[in-house]
Amino acid sequence: MESHSNLINSMINNRVNINHQLKSFNKVLRIEGDKSLSIRWALLASQATGKSTSHNLLRSEDIKSTLNCLKKLGVRYRLLKNKCEIFGVGLNGFHFKKKIVLDAGNSGTLARLILGLLIKSTNTIKITGDKSLSKRDFLRVTEPLQKFGVKFKTNKGKLPIFVKGIKNPKPIKYFENKGSAQCKSAVMLAAILTKGETYIKAKKSRNHSELLFKHLNMPIKILTHKNYDIIKIGGAKKISPFNYNIPSDISSSAFFLVLTALCPNSRLKIKNVNVNPSRIGVIRILKMMGVKIFLKNNKIIKGEKIADIHVKTTKYLKAINCPQSLNSSAIDEFLVIFLLAAKANGTSYFKGLSELNQKESPRLKWGSKILELIGIKTITTKSSIKIFGNPNLVLDKKIIIKNFLKDHRVFMTSVIAALAFGGKWTIHDKDSIKTSFPSFLKIIKSIKNNT
Repeated sequence: MESHSNLINSMINNRVNINHQLKSFNKVLRIEGDKSLSIRWALLASQATGKSTSHNLLRSEDIKSTLNCLKKLGVRYRLLKNKCEIFGVGLNGFHFKKKIVLDAGNSGTLARLILGLLIKSTNTIKITGDKSLSKRDFLRVTEPLQKFGVKFKTNKGKLPIFVKGIKNPKPIKYFENKGSAQCKSAVMLAAILTKGETYIKAKKSRNHSELLFKHLNMPIKILTHKNYDIIKIGGAKKISPFNYNIPSDISSSAFFLVLTALCPNSRLKIKNVNVNPSRIGVIRILKMMGVKIFLKNNKIIKGEKIADIHVKTTKYLKAINCPQSLNSSAIDEFLVIFLLAAKANGTSYFKGLSELNQKESPRLKWGSKILELIGIKTITTKSSIKIFGNPNLVLDKKIIIKNFLKDHRVFMTSVIAALAFGGKWTIHDKDSIKTSFPSFLKIIKSIKNNT
């Protein structure tokens, strides 16, 4: 058995060196808690009256930023070894002290969603973030929230943002046409602080907020259509405290699903994963490409579908013309999906992906760059990519990955590529995984132990 040092040769100076392909493995994994649900639980628990508890809360920088922002708004919490407790202050219970600065770090979900809970702030609040987050668009959130009567001052639509609320915000009509769950959720959170009913027509996207609202008996009605949903939300009177055993994150799981499909004679089971239909585009795409993947032990918890995911090595990967209807449900997984297309037989085509460039880095650009570095031809536009697969792809050259705005998914995709295809890789900014998946490299090592 090769030592860990041979698989991941060094993790010094915030970089990883990988010089060996990963061989076959058979492994059962438990992945950290779902990031989207972790942040939504914390925000809604802050609005409840009393103590809410979560188990398997994601322990990442994004969640720490969430808890720290809530603390500055007067919300107490306790982060214990196996659980987190939040002592909710109730609706309209935030303490809006003067000169509050809320640092969202790298979390776009936090920065956008919390704006919805600040529409009644009595003092101006400043929202900041790291270098990557400060490059991202916030007009998509501030423009609809302004309709409630909130005043915003932005840096040309980017951070920092200054927010001044209104005493009696009025319900609004909002048409969300980007397929952004963050924009939709920010308006939903604002709506519960109004008197009256807010009307939202939203392009299909993740529905975690809707499911939590229903679970908490919030005044919400949803009419589902083929390409969009109509959501009606009334002002809430009270949110009862609630406990949540947060399921594993499908986006984090995706890296290991792809690694298993690409490594010879390998099998993997990931337990208790959130397989919400609005999140499993990656599973549907993998099946289209010929990956042997299936779900077992299905159950529903707080409206969310949970299952164990099983996957096996795939000898022959099919090139696909990916349906745009799957884009929203796989938006965070496309970088690692591109690695499968790199080894598929034929040309794969992914289009309508402009939203990828609204993430921590211009991910479509980075996806193309990684593929070209490993010798895969691509044709890339602002919203599409053609990938000319090579089923015989094996690397024997040096590759350096750096200057990617510390995007955690660029880092993890590069690690998977190095382990699956070989070559001599130096991948910088290892600490980027702390934002969403701190145990990523630890799990990589545990898989190597099982080979």
